[in-house]
Amino acid sequence: MYAGVLVVCGALLLAASYGLVARSIDSEPSAPPPVLAPEVGGGPVTSESQLQIRQQVREQIESETLSDLRLYYLLALTAMAMGAVALGWLLAGRALRPVHAIAATARDVSRDSLDRRVALDGPEDELKDLADTIDTMLGRLDDAFANQQRFVANASHELRTPLAVIRAEVDVALADPDASADELRETAERVRAATDRSERLIESLLTLSRSEAEAAAKPELVDLAAAAELAIEHVEPELRANGLELRTNLRRASAKGDRRLLERLVANLVENAARHNVPGGWVAVSTRLTGAHAGLTVENSGPVVPGDRVGDLLEPFQRLSRHAPGSGAGLGLSIVRSVADAHGGSLDVAARPEGGLRVDVRLPAALSKGLTERAYSVTR
Repeated sequence: MYAGVLVVCGALLLAASYGLVARSIDSEPSAPPPVLAPEVGGGPVTSESQLQIRQQVREQIESETLSDLRLYYLLALTAMAMGAVALGWLLAGRALRPVHAIAATARDVSRDSLDRRVALDGPEDELKDLADTIDTMLGRLDDAFANQQRFVANASHELRTPLAVIRAEVDVALADPDASADELRETAERVRAATDRSERLIESLLTLSRSEAEAAAKPELVDLAAAAELAIEHVEPELRANGLELRTNLRRASAKGDRRLLERLVANLVENAARHNVPGGWVAVSTRLTGAHAGLTVENSGPVVPGDRVGDLLEPFQRLSRHAPGSGAGLGLSIVRSVADAHGGSLDVAARPEGGLRVDVRLPAALSKGLTERAYSVTR
């Protein structure tokens, strides 16, 4: 392509030059005044004969000049074409060398070698930008695969525990043919508790997967204050049992999105605040509408959380202690973060120096029309 373009341009330039030369040669000079020439062959040569001779000589010179010029131009064009092909091949090979490096890296990358990078050196041009973009993409894929493998391993471990309990209880009951009705009932209750734990874990995994996929095709208008009322009503028995003080400042704060996901977000925060607390502590829940954002803040007393562990709590299956009373699967805050991200919101988690956490959620407020209002009926 490079050679073809160069040859066409050269041919056009030579054709224009040839035309100018031919036009210059064809231009007629002004006729000289008539003069008598010396005798040739015994007779005088008139001015008319002299002009005729000049015209013949001129035409012959013009023909020879243009013929030589065509030959020279043809040779020059041939040499230009050969040089353009050679030079274009070298330049194209040099310019496409980074592309070959990118393609070779892409061919060598597999699920087990996502740590490969192009790492292209050179000027900050389009190819360098492409290589850096591919390196960034490979980094994200590497992180995603690592997170997926870790998630699957943790999920398998968490599901294995209740299933092992169920299997052990059933085996013990079957191994004792003389087991009494009370013993069998106790076994059945332990099996039901393990089954409930498995169901809660599977439900949490499905919620996490759904929130990571999309927020909602048809968003609804959800009042965070009403959702907080529902969540508080659900945990009231636990609050009373542990002597926890409830502090609320619930103002109307309408957000738009998937109703079930947003209600799950609020419920997870309130449940975590009540579950991970200390006897005689407190739980504070507040909602607000600030500009274009609907805000939810859940704060609680509780055990001291190291500052460097706060970020870990947002990852699936991460919790401060696996053996703490009331410890769940460690999916609560990860679901909250995933739901907030899916709705274009933000999540800020901070450890309180006295113990406990402060969690702030900001979601886009439902300011547009055409959304379905969710009606709540709360009895306190």
